[in-house]
Amino acid sequence: MADFDLCVIGSGPGGQKAAIQAAKLGKNVCIVERMEQVGGVAIHTGTIPSKALRQAIIEATGGKDHLRVRASVKAGNLSMGDLLASCQRIIATEMEIVSVQLRRNGVSLIQGEASFKDKNTVSVKNAQGISEVSADSFIVAVGTEPVRPDTIPFDEECVLTSDDLLHLKRLPESLIVVGGGVIGTEFASMFSRLGVRVTILEKGQRLLSFLDCQIGEALQYHLRNRGMTLRFGEELQEVNKLDGKKNPVVEVKLKSGKCLQADAFLYCIGRQGSTTNLNLENAGLAADSRGRIKVDSDYRTENDNIYAVGDVIGFPALASTSMNQGRMASCHLFKQPQHKLRKFFPFGIFSIPEISMVGHTEEELTEKNIPYEIGCAGYKEIARGQIIGDDVGLLKILFHPETREVLGVHIIGTGATELIHIGQAVMALDGRLDYFMDSAFNYPTLAECYRVAALNGANKLR
Repeated sequence: MADFDLCVIGSGPGGQKAAIQAAKLGKNVCIVERMEQVGGVAIHTGTIPSKALRQAIIEATGGKDHLRVRASVKAGNLSMGDLLASCQRIIATEMEIVSVQLRRNGVSLIQGEASFKDKNTVSVKNAQGISEVSADSFIVAVGTEPVRPDTIPFDEECVLTSDDLLHLKRLPESLIVVGGGVIGTEFASMFSRLGVRVTILEKGQRLLSFLDCQIGEALQYHLRNRGMTLRFGEELQEVNKLDGKKNPVVEVKLKSGKCLQADAFLYCIGRQGSTTNLNLENAGLAADSRGRIKVDSDYRTENDNIYAVGDVIGFPALASTSMNQGRMASCHLFKQPQHKLRKFFPFGIFSIPEISMVGHTEEELTEKNIPYEIGCAGYKEIARGQIIGDDVGLLKILFHPETREVLGVHIIGTGATELIHIGQAVMALDGRLDYFMDSAFNYPTLAECYRVAALNGANKLR
């Protein structure tokens, strides 16, 4: 007899929901977690800490411009310690919430690092020694970790990955961020809001290349307007840590011949599945070059009793989708009816200003030869936008000019990641542009942007 019906490896969003779903089906379930506390990367170094830090920065800086914030930092009125203290409180609360949910559902928690002995057994190593856990089935939800090239002298002090930011002891005056993806852009915008002189180095020709072009261009404009430097088409050649007058200085040499210096350096190019120590080969499995595990549409690996969910299986690698994947994997494993993840799900980028999108971009529709029309509404047109002082915001609806089907919604500005769900719901229920025109929205709210944007688009058809 196995110790458990199901052993989940990892307690991040995917692992949590997989374990709880199986427990609700009456199964004997355990979670093996290598960290001392539950929550995985999402709570400890990723989603929750970065969003908590963002909120702390917004509250601390208020309506000040970056120059006044920089003066406040230099005067000692705002420190990194102050900002991170609020993050730690939120992390502690989230860990307790997850722990209570697991206990309430009867999920056993085993602390330690798991590695497969065979397809039904894992060894668990912790401070007390090594033990074994057997189970009929496994769900691997180990998440990812930042890529750390050997050629870069990471020191957790001034040469950093995103995981190291929560341990910063001082706020740098200048920062070089390598990588214009989601993580790099989010942190770059946060530090820029604090008055830090930020430079982003990106190999491509724009930030967040998957965004609708108009939204991406708007983001770049606002970041530059805040004093950020964006350098595109650049690749790293060498990174060195030099002695400075008071603190170390990071020197960055580029293949283009440029040489830049800053107080701190943040490397944000890629994440790798945390599968190195899992010994997947003992279970008849293998990870790809980026540590990811291949699964089918039901999240089942090549071994019928082993499933994998979350960031470790690759795209879309979102906490929101990982939760659904964990639940659906447990349902499929125990032969319960389930619904597939819907075709369109929202993306949220918690930069400052924040961005969210669902559905197609203009570029995708053009490439697929799908005709479309555009309806836009600026926050400055909306009473709520005036009340909160957001003249940056923009909501954009893409729709088919004949059927009026909503093809995509793109938002930049305050509350974008919340507002997007209205568009998501309409698209999921096969709604048309007319829904927004014929519906009453609370006044004054930012949700009114949907009605204004829909009217703007409909007027273009006339």
